[in-house]
Amino acid sequence: MSGAGQLAALAGPLAKPGGDCLAANDWICAEYVRSRGQELTDATVEHVWITVVSVLLALLVAFPLALAARRWQRAYGPVLGLTTVLYTVPSLAMYALLLPLFGVGAAVVVTGLVLYSLTVLVRNILAGLESVPDEAREAARGMGYGPYRLLFGVELPLALPALMAGVRIATVSAVALTTVGAIVGFGGLGNLIYDGMDSFFRAQVLTASVICVLLAVLADVLLLGLQRLLTPWVPSGRRGRGRGQGSGSGSRYGFGRARKGGAGEADAADCIDGTGVGSGGAGPGSRAPGEPEPAGKGA
Repeated sequence: MSGAGQLAALAGPLAKPGGDCLAANDWICAEYVRSRGQELTDATVEHVWITVVSVLLALLVAFPLALAARRWQRAYGPVLGLTTVLYTVPSLAMYALLLPLFGVGAAVVVTGLVLYSLTVLVRNILAGLESVPDEAREAARGMGYGPYRLLFGVELPLALPALMAGVRIATVSAVALTTVGAIVGFGGLGNLIYDGMDSFFRAQVLTASVICVLLAVLADVLLLGLQRLLTPWVPSGRRGRGRGQGSGSGSRYGFGRARKGGAGEADAADCIDGTGVGSGGAGPGSRAPGEPEPAGKGA
């Protein structure tokens, strides 16, 4: 069918509203979504994979940096200072500085997003590790935990609320900053936004922008759900803060109650077996489930 025939078909009674909104260059146009569905899908997929890859790589880089800053006091200031300086570099300038190293490609965008995410992730990992009670560490060491088992079996689970809060912030920021990658042709939905602004194509600009916002909201909701699955011991009102409010060292982080005479040992066991009850190394003031109360207690 010729171009004139296509225009005539669009001018029909059923297609008239869609054809009119394109011809009138309206902001909201269902015909644009219908006719450009594949283009929108491809841009969304590119946006998502750039964001996901960037956040995962940032986590792989941020974790050893945070451990180094925690292990060596001399590295603490330089690590935090460097990541903060990187975050202050404008996005356009960052991509321009990376062009000589990576050339025009998706690597420029991914690397820039990784560098921007380091500030949030390193600080949140450190905050989470520093919030672990000393009693939990001491109890785990008393149960024979070595440095690596202590880190991955006790400290990281207790640091998950703060870590997941950082991942959520980094992910939402990456969704937003990916659009700037349109300057090198790898901006996902940003490509459509920039092209639409150049040609003043209103429907394209608004539709791509709305999808970008929905991606950020959806990513935050999904990560919040994952955080709740990974940290079921944290009350819902305290999730994402990295530390809770409570009277006992164990109760602040959601691992059982603060126990007199055996709080540290019970907290570490709670973290290790996830049952909420100390399974070993209990202090004189704690009892195993079902064990009768000693005679004379409370008299």
